Amino acid sequence: MVKWIKLFDNQYLGFWVFGLVLFAIQEIPYMIMPLLKLESNPIMNMQESSVVLNTCEKILGSLCIALMTFVVCDEKKLFSIRDGYELLFFGISMGILLLNFFGWFLYFTGHQSTFVMMFFIVMMPPLYYVFIGLWRSHVLLTITGCIFLIVHFTHVLGNLKMS
Repeated sequence: MVKWIKLFDNQYLGFWVFGLVLFAIQEIPYMIMPLLKLESNPIMNMQESSVVLNTCEKILGSLCIALMTFVVCDEKKLFSIRDGYELLFFGISMGILLLNFFGWFLYFTGHQSTFVMMFFIVMMPPLYYVFIGLWRSHVLLTITGCIFLIVHFTHVLGNLKMS
């Protein structure tokens, strides 16, 4: 972990390489999707319901990734689980990631109900960022992830209703 410029309190502009790894792991389903011959792919073929929500969703999602990767806490190490709450929130983050992968497995095998898409594929990524933020005591990531969850859920549900 590298710290460059102090932003406020114990938060620095820097680089957390493990944050980039956590993001890349969460993106694996999108990386393998082109290799699969899906009969139906409603997530990638949705009609756009709101330009404003779409823009906000992209900004918030990108901001979560940027905050996770480029804003670091002074007292945190590259990887730390030094007490109970860190272990709890890291464990929840990994559980959320597994739920997301399970949802993609269901989706790729043709189980593409609104529940599967909204619960496993839409809600899990923002929750993943929220709990990584809680694990790392990263208030900005936690708050941004919560807002991203609301916007992402609302936007995709609106898109699915239009389809």
